[in-house]
Amino acid sequence: MVGSLLLRGMIVGLLAGILVFAFARTFGEPMVDRAIAFEEQESAAKGEAPEPELISRATQASVGLATGALFFSTAAGGIFALVFAYVYGRMGTLGARATSALLALAAFVSIVLVPQIKYPANPPAVGNPDTIGARTELFFIMIVLSIAALCLAVGLARRLWAQHGGWNACMISAIAFIVVIAVIQLLLPTVNEVPDNFSAVVLWRFRIVSIGMHVILWTMLGFVFGALAEKALEGGSQRRLAYAAR
Repeated sequence: MVGSLLLRGMIVGLLAGILVFAFARTFGEPMVDRAIAFEEQESAAKGEAPEPELISRATQASVGLATGALFFSTAAGGIFALVFAYVYGRMGTLGARATSALLALAAFVSIVLVPQIKYPANPPAVGNPDTIGARTELFFIMIVLSIAALCLAVGLARRLWAQHGGWNACMISAIAFIVVIAVIQLLLPTVNEVPDNFSAVVLWRFRIVSIGMHVILWTMLGFVFGALAEKALEGGSQRRLAYAAR
């Protein structure tokens, strides 16, 4: 059954990757082109020679973007399916669809939304190349801490459930999660390397597209995978009952 769920997760991830690519190609690439044009203008104003283009812009915006979107989404779908297989049946009486939807929402909040509030995505021309390693490290630290805080919040909700009821337990754990995340984001260093004359519209739209790509991915995994997982689990249960009836 785990293998069956894994296959379904990867298929849904692949389909989501196609939609992510189409969305990014339509709405994200124009913002990237504007950011690159800004970078070239800044270099020309400083009298600097343009950097050599190792991979053509056309290749980056087509084959490169498609490869990245498909591989990432397929891998995310597989990992999502494995996590689903682990948590399914451990969340009370929730069925496959509800479990998948809640798991996708939790993944989006902890892996995408919370880290990007502190360290949002930036287009080309934004950021110092010398600090890219440190910025990447801070971003992944934020992801790890966000996931850890969410796991602690879920554990707190399960502890309070019997004593305070489901609604109160969820509210208390949600507030605890928000407080912990707020403290973490205050303690972590702030990174702001956006040039003063960079277009705020381009920056805002690029960041919206970046979040939108993840919305597509995790929505597909939450709902489409949930429907396929429900069919797989119900089919397996029916086969077992039929075999036992023999």
